[in-house]
Amino acid sequence: MSTSKGTLYTVSAPSGAGKTSLVKALIESTADIGVSVSHTTRDIRPGEIDGVNYHFVSHTEFEGMLGENAFLEHAPVFGNFYGTAQSWVEKTLASGQDVILEIDWQGAAQVRRLLPDTVGVFILPPSKSALRQRLTGRGQDDSSVIDARMAEAESESSHYCETDYLIINDDFDAALQDFRALVLAQRLQLDSQKIRHTDLLKDLLS
Repeated sequence: MSTSKGTLYTVSAPSGAGKTSLVKALIESTADIGVSVSHTTRDIRPGEIDGVNYHFVSHTEFEGMLGENAFLEHAPVFGNFYGTAQSWVEKTLASGQDVILEIDWQGAAQVRRLLPDTVGVFILPPSKSALRQRLTGRGQDDSSVIDARMAEAESESSHYCETDYLIINDDFDAALQDFRALVLAQRLQLDSQKIRHTDLLKDLLS
């Protein structure tokens, strides 16, 4: 059996839609798929592990990688930089493993320009009221911050139409089932299956 190339997925969602929890549950329940570990210039936080949560680098190192066009996408966030290393993604895909980039819609657009075969997934909450409840339920922000987050979420949500798949995260288990279904369907596409089962097809048709 030959190894077919893995699929690159960008997964985007407004804050509070449950993206991180769904991605975590997917990779725990599905073989041969993992999340890309980004490079960042921000300081490591207690409990984080270099190379697991992020690749923590200095501003100078990050700028050096930028100069070498080493990133599939990159963006400044609150005074620090974040970026996805293209070489690691391409190497992992070549090994047959699928890769997920948890990324905003702008980063997803950057990635698709460089790698047009990327599959875009967007996750939305079931309603505005559910989203507000989730954001309020965190108990970390006052009403003005929640209002600002809601406005930002509405803006982000408008970009759902720029992806290939849309998942509504109303019931978590159902949303996870949808997520797994699209990954498995992608693996069953003819081009991938022809590579994966070359010997079988030769034998059946000889």
